[in-house]
Amino acid sequence: MSLVSTSRTSIWIADGRTPDNPQPVVVLIHGAAGTRLDWSAELRRLPNVGVIAVDLPGHGKSPLPGRTRIADYAADIIALLDTLNIPQAIMVGHSMGGAIAQALALDYPARVKGIALIATGAKIPIHPDILNYAVSDQPRVAQLITAWSWVSGADAASLQNSTASILQIAPEVMHGDFVACAGFDARPRLNEIHVPTLVVGAAHDQMLPPKFSQFLHDNIPNSTLIMVENAGHKLILEQPKIVAEAVRNWVDQIVKFA
Repeated sequence: MSLVSTSRTSIWIADGRTPDNPQPVVVLIHGAAGTRLDWSAELRRLPNVGVIAVDLPGHGKSPLPGRTRIADYAADIIALLDTLNIPQAIMVGHSMGGAIAQALALDYPARVKGIALIATGAKIPIHPDILNYAVSDQPRVAQLITAWSWVSGADAASLQNSTASILQIAPEVMHGDFVACAGFDARPRLNEIHVPTLVVGAAHDQMLPPKFSQFLHDNIPNSTLIMVENAGHKLILEQPKIVAEAVRNWVDQIVKFA
């Protein structure tokens, strides 16, 4: 793990690449008010690829500031690839990270080998209470996000850990994330995405219900849709093996036919 200084900012990464091994690179991009630790071990250790899990600016161990536009987070990822001399990568994004992955595929297509869009949408509506109270009452918002992110019946420890993790993010960074999400709308441009695309939705997602995943699949040419049962918005932690298997099989196909 290391802090990488780029032309735009510094980004903390967990770098799973093997030196001198030209494996395809997978970049894991977390969601709003998240960190690289939101990814399951199964996804961080995908076989036959070099996985880089990032802390977006202002998150985890990456220094402030955060961003208020998806386009700026996308530019940060490109700057990271430039610094690491990675010409092209597979982008895997959860929630806000999925919006960033879409922006990367649309605005930097030559740098993107494929995108996996997990529990995300082409438009990401944000509840007014999240935007209104993210700074003034962060604990309230953290509890709301947790309640809406996990499937009914999730264990108490997972819920507590989720809330605690959100509270580690600076309130202004969290607010900026949701401003970025609210301002994102890729719906008019989805048919411009021509890289291999995997869409993974959750049957019980309260933040971005299944219709958002279905819309992505219906409007991105030749995309693949997988719907995960018994999972909510945090499906990457609720059903880690199922999600990791879906991503692994999809990545294998990209590598096979590259």
